[in-house]
Order: sequence, then C-alpha cells, then structure tokens
Amino acid sequence: MSSSAYILGWAPMLPWPAIAGLGGLALLLLAVGVMRRARGILWRALAVAVLLAALANPSLIEQRRQLHKDVAVIVLDRSPSMRIGNRRAAADSALARVEKELAGEPGLDVRVVRAGRSAPGADDRGTRLFAALDQAMANVPRRRLAGVVMITDGEVHDVPKGDRKALAQAVGAPLHVLLAGQPNERDRRLVVTRAPSYGLVGKAVTVTVRVEDEPAPKAGERTAAEEARLSWRKDGGAPHRRVVPVGEDAPLEVPIDHGGPNVIELEVAPGPHSLTPVNKRAVVVVNGVRDRLKVLLVSGEPNRDERVWRNILKSDPSVDLVHFTILRPPEKQDNTPIRELSLIAFPIRELFDVKLKQFDLIIFDQYNREGIIPQDYLQNVARYVRNGGAFLEAAGPNFGSPLSLDRTPLGAILPTEPTGEVEDVGFKPALTALGRRHPVTAGLAEAGPAGGSPGWGRLFRQIDARVKTGVTLMRGAKGEPLLVLDRVGKGRVAQLLTDQLWLWARGFEGGGPQAELLRRLAYWLMKEPELSENALRASILEDRLVVTRQSLKPDNGPVTVTLPDGGKESLRLTPDKGGRSTGSMPVKQMGLYHVTDGRRTAIAAAGPLNPIEFADVRTTAEKLQPVADATGGGVFWVASGSVPQARRVSADASAAGRNWMGFRENGDYTVVGFSEMPLLPGIAALLLIVGGLLAAWRREGR
Repeated sequence: MSSSAYILGWAPMLPWPAIAGLGGLALLLLAVGVMRRARGILWRALAVAVLLAALANPSLIEQRRQLHKDVAVIVLDRSPSMRIGNRRAAADSALARVEKELAGEPGLDVRVVRAGRSAPGADDRGTRLFAALDQAMANVPRRRLAGVVMITDGEVHDVPKGDRKALAQAVGAPLHVLLAGQPNERDRRLVVTRAPSYGLVGKAVTVTVRVEDEPAPKAGERTAAEEARLSWRKDGGAPHRRVVPVGEDAPLEVPIDHGGPNVIELEVAPGPHSLTPVNKRAVVVVNGVRDRLKVLLVSGEPNRDERVWRNILKSDPSVDLVHFTILRPPEKQDNTPIRELSLIAFPIRELFDVKLKQFDLIIFDQYNREGIIPQDYLQNVARYVRNGGAFLEAAGPNFGSPLSLDRTPLGAILPTEPTGEVEDVGFKPALTALGRRHPVTAGLAEAGPAGGSPGWGRLFRQIDARVKTGVTLMRGAKGEPLLVLDRVGKGRVAQLLTDQLWLWARGFEGGGPQAELLRRLAYWLMKEPELSENALRASILEDRLVVTRQSLKPDNGPVTVTLPDGGKESLRLTPDKGGRSTGSMPVKQMGLYHVTDGRRTAIAAAGPLNPIEFADVRTTAEKLQPVADATGGGVFWVASGSVPQARRVSADASAAGRNWMGFRENGDYTVVGFSEMPLLPGIAALLLIVGGLLAAWRREGR
C-alpha cells in the first residue's frame, strides 16, 4: 500500500542566525517608523517579510510512502503443563477466536508462534515464551509491533525483570495474557529438598523430601492430621511405603547396594486437590561408588602367575590388595631361620575370622590343603561366599592331588571336582558358546592380538576337572573346562584351571587377553552391574531410547516400554553380538521410561528428572501481570470460553479494557520517492520586494 504526504521544507541561503539577525534589525527599523508614524510602513514591512522568506527559501515536498503492515504476534503455549485438564482445548478455542477477529483488520499481519515444547535432551529451562517472541520478531522492527497475545497457563520461566520502563521496552507493545486454566487452583506436589549425587556401596544415603499443598494453608488452618502416603522404590524393585507429614521435611534412608546409577523413584498419593500425577512423582539418581575394593590374595607357593595377579590388581588405583605368599609349608624342614623366610607372621585368625567380611574378593592362587589355614577358617570362607562374598581359585597341579581344595569345606562351593589328571600339552584356549555370550569373556576373541582365539598363544598345562554346577566359558586341552563360573547362595565363585597365564603376560606366541579377562572376572565376582550375564538396560542416546538385553540364551522377544504419561508401547529387539539384543525408539516425552520383559526392569530418564515445568502447575497471573501492566495490556481468564474482543487503537490510546484488548496503529512507512516545489521562486520574490518598496515610496510622496 502506498500514499503521498506533503511537508514544508526549508533550504536557507544564509545561516539561520544571520537571517534571524537581519529580521531583528528590520523589526527595529520598522518599529522606529511606526513610532514616527511614517507613511508606507506596511509596504516596507511586506518587502522585509518577502526578503526574509526568500532568504529562508521555503519549498513544498511531496513524499511518496510505502506503508507497512503492523504485526500482531500470538504466542501459544504448548508446554507439557498445558496438557493438564482442559487447558489445551481452551487455548485452541481462544486462538481460533483471536485469529478470526484479527483476520478482518486491514493493515495487520498476524503471526502465530507455538512455543514451550522441550526436546528430551534439552536443558531444564522451563517454558520460554519471551524467547519465542524475540525469535518471531527477529526480522521485524519493534516499531511495527501492534500487540502481543500470550495464550498460556501463566507458568512462564523467562519473564523479563526490571522496572516498568524496562518491562515496556522488553516487549515493545501491549502484552495481553489469555489464561487457559481456572483461577484459584489447588494442588499437591512432591519436592526433593536434598539428595546426594553419589553414595558408598554398602552404605545408606539420606534423601530428604517434602509434600506440599499449594497454596499453603494460612496460619492456624493446618491440622495435625494432615499426612500423606509416600512410597519409594529403587531400580524398579518392590516399593517401600510410609506416612509423612504434609509441609515438613521427611528423611528417607536408601541403601546403595551396587556401583553405578541407583535410580530411586518416589511417589506421593494424591491429596484432596490434585491437578496432575506428574508432580507427585520424583526421581533421584545416586551414583554408587566403592570406597576401596579390598582384595585378599593368598598364593600357596611362589609361582609365576602370582606376579600376573599382583600386577593387574595393583594397577587399579581403586583396589587395596593384601597379598600373602606361603614360602615354606609346615612339613618342609631346613636350617633356614624363620625370620629370613617371612616379613610378618601370617595373621590367619585376623584375616579369616575377624576381618573376613571386610574383603570384597578372596583369591586362592595355587593354594593347597597344607594345614596352614585350619578347616574352620576355610569353612568361614565358604560361609562368607554363601552370604554374598566373592571367591576365585586359580588352580595348580595339586588341585588334582590329595592336597586339593576340593577335599576341604571349600569343595562344597567350588563348581568343579578334579579327575586327578593334569594335561601337560600345548593348547590354545577357546571360548564356548556361552563364553561368547557371557560379558566376562564376550569379545575377548576380537580383543586377542591376532583378532581371535586362534591367534592367542598356547598354554602348556591344564588341570582336568568335571563340572558340577555353573557355566563353562572357556575350554582348553581336549575340550576340557578351563574357566567355570557359578553362583553360590548370595555370592559368586570362579575357577581357572591352569597356572600358565604368565605365558600370555610375557607375550609368548603373541600372548592373549589375560589382563582384560582377569579384570572382568574380578569385577563380575564383585557383582558389578555392567558385567551381569542376564540384564536389561535402557539409556537415552540422541533423543532415542536404546534398550539392550544381555542374556546367556537367545531371547529376541519384545519388551514393554511404559512412557512418562503412562502409555505403553511394545519394542522388538534385534540380535547383536556378545549375547546382546538391542532396539531403539524415538523419545517424544520428557520423563522416566520403564522397560520390562516380564522378568527384569530397566529405567531411563529423558531430559531433567524433576523438570522445573512441573514444579508448580497451577494457573497463575502473578508472573505476567507486571509485564502486562507496564505495557498497557491486560490479563484475561478464557477457560470459560469468554475471549476479549480485539480492536485497533491509536498509538497513545489505552490498549485494554474490561472485555477488550487493543492493538496499536503504528503507521510505519518507508519513503520510496519525493518531489520538491519552491514556494517563493526568485523572480516572484524580487517582484514582490520591488513592488513593496515602490508602493512605500509612492505612499510617502503624497
């Protein structure tokens, strides 16, 4: 749209002070003539006026203008809290009504911005409507902004701060707020006031929570009977329930029983007033760390493998290693003084009775039944395993002799029994079918120096044994079991039926993956979750939920995914190497995802665990009211269907009333051309001046 406008312009021939000085002098002379009552004074005044006007050089400028449409921005809140009740329906209805009314306004460009959606991996910054407004107006000058309408529940987390002037400048036009919820809403929510980020395995941590009723009761209104039923569970296990007072901090003691993430889910029962179940749930993740792993290594005699064990265990800074080597059995007598054979006395009672439970792992390296450790203490070790301990035997040739540990109380927990034979032949260890699926040995063939078990160096001794219980992961000479794992009671046991790993450590024939094998074996015995052979895991990677099932047997059945909003979806897993099956699905909601295959449960959190969006879900005008007042806009409740009328107003008029909201007429334009016409051409000015002077002279001559 274009139009024309006329403007009076000036192009003075002399500086304005000079023209003003001449005008002042002329007025003084004219005043003297008036006082003397000189004839022709009016004609002289006319001549002076024309002269001064000619010096000012006036002109009439015609501007050809391109008019710009004003812009009205409607920001529609699409944040998760708008799903509560009928807020979204009320917001959509209000949007349709406002769009319809503004569509009939000439010279107004209406822009609708849908804001507030948060990606699962985004930062927890809440609902940011003003950032969306700035983005929508990035290519439009603020002087063209006629007004802003925000259709929301009032829970906006990027409201500008400052005095009225700063708030008005931040928006640049009247801000009208249409609240899609109900006034005076009440709700109950669960707040985590304190939670540690990590805890020691085997210890308990304190998580402090508080149940709040919003708005909080006034003084004298609360009664002692106001209590809430709270439940919590860890890692998808059985729930624990208790009753807590409303409005007061309640401490919860949560045991940390494994390393890595410990996911604690908390939920409070709805109170008398409830808007959504989302803010009645909370999640806390406590990372379990071990203080120091205490390992007891007992070598039955000096041997080459003990250095392999020692080097691997000492290379891990998180391991405290206690190592004893039996240098001389009781039956061996010679003239060597005792003080030259032992640095300290073997503290048998302290290790195997008093402090036995303090060890995370006990390793017997080629230990034989020689009477050094009494049978009762070996029975203590067997009891320690059944109660949750970890035991590893690295067997030597004597395991097949009458001195075998199989003939002690430890024989009841060992997964094999010796045949009495020892194979002194060269062989290359190989993984069994289960070994290729078990996390202790899966991938070791690929980790070998030559890319597979055929590339591993040979070993030259294996102790023959029959498997009683457990699983065989590696086989050696003649296909006999080489590495066997078992679970005994609450604990775990492993047997390595060779004393030749030192050949791998020295790189004989290319060596082998002894370091990785023994590291995994030790951590499996100590129940590290990442090495569990039957597990279900879930994680969020690049806005996708990734589910991995580790199993010893092929299991490609689907899993059930429970979404944060309570919906359920089925996810089929695809077989992968190393005993794993994997599957993924896009993440469209923030919150906690529960995955189950009917036996195991996994949990993954998308986005913030306790988002600020749901900290307080009540519809409120408190946050946006100061901005609306500073810009001349209004706040209206539209949940009942009553939407204020939209109208155009002048730039300096009021922009809001009881049931209407105004949009300014800014009249912004761009000058696309102009033309100039002198109002007092030189010839005309000269004629008027000369004519005035002649008329004055003639008047004086009479």
